[in-house]
Amino acid sequence: MKPINVLEVIRQGQIGGGESHLLDLVSGFDNTINSIVLAFTPGQMIDRFRAQGVKCYVIETSHPFDFRVFKQIRALIKKEKIQIIHAHGSRAASNVALIAKTMRVPLIYTVHGWSFHQDQSPIISYLRAQSEKIICNQSNQVICVSESNRVTGNKAFGLKNSLVIENGIDLSRFNPENSFADIRKEFGFKDTDFIIGFIGRVTLQKDPMNFIKSIEIANKQDSKIKALLVGEGDMKEEALTYIKNNSLENVIRTSNFRSDIPDLLNAIDIFCLPSLWEGLSIALLEAMAMGKALVVTPTDGTKEVITDKKNGLIASYNAPYELAKLYLAYRKDFALKEKCESEAKRLIRNRFDSQMVSNKVTEIYKSFIRNS
Repeated sequence: MKPINVLEVIRQGQIGGGESHLLDLVSGFDNTINSIVLAFTPGQMIDRFRAQGVKCYVIETSHPFDFRVFKQIRALIKKEKIQIIHAHGSRAASNVALIAKTMRVPLIYTVHGWSFHQDQSPIISYLRAQSEKIICNQSNQVICVSESNRVTGNKAFGLKNSLVIENGIDLSRFNPENSFADIRKEFGFKDTDFIIGFIGRVTLQKDPMNFIKSIEIANKQDSKIKALLVGEGDMKEEALTYIKNNSLENVIRTSNFRSDIPDLLNAIDIFCLPSLWEGLSIALLEAMAMGKALVVTPTDGTKEVITDKKNGLIASYNAPYELAKLYLAYRKDFALKEKCESEAKRLIRNRFDSQMVSNKVTEIYKSFIRNS
């Protein structure tokens, strides 16, 4: 059997949760799958794929349903003799769904969190849900990364052709028994500092401003509480301005995107994910695998893996004082922190291996070819 030519389509070339998922997914395929990657911006993910010998294309656009790039995408599909299109996220899917339909190429859509969510106005949420419905109805298979995501889609617009394949991570890379660089020393932290980590895209979805405010609040009660904020995004300038204007530079250390995520996770005491919405956060799974204590919000995928006071602590949305209270709870109760760390790590080892995800997706690809 010749390798199956699959076009893996994703919104951006920078690395975030969905992009990390795609890197692990493609790495786990065997020689029966020939992956070709299409992103709509350049970035570190594209650089890493090319270094691994994966063929990549970048067709730049920041718009969904962008008819201006359809001709280029069609030409790419013909040139590479694409047999299956796999879109990751709604922005990517919106720009290939109609093309896949008209070219009669099977489309698989992986939902990494719906584009409609609770902090939007009712009209915007409704319109986003309708656009998701269009994409899903044009897809031959919809993959949800959490059961909660699948249920949300079903309630919003009667989601069909769906199954759940939870995200996974590379457990050999995210292993607390490995050796790590001294990140604390690099950023000027003391051994006695209690570091809260925010590692991800600095965007509205991740709620970075309330994270920063929570650190400001907690540090006033316990000066040993510090933070490490790592990532880039359209709210990064706002975040840096707030830190500077409130003289928090010695409390909150910042960095742009870095690829040494295991080293960063090893350096922190608590991983905070204060997101307003998520599918199933890759960053969360990585932190769990590294045995980190967790402070999170109850987004779709998160509430499926985190049980309050068992393997993490759950805060309300938009609640910096509550986030600060939970940091202090871990700080004062070492037994609680140790219990949550151990339970989080145990769950990941038993359930979230990225190789299993690659194997399941491979079977879906092969089933489409067998039935074509």
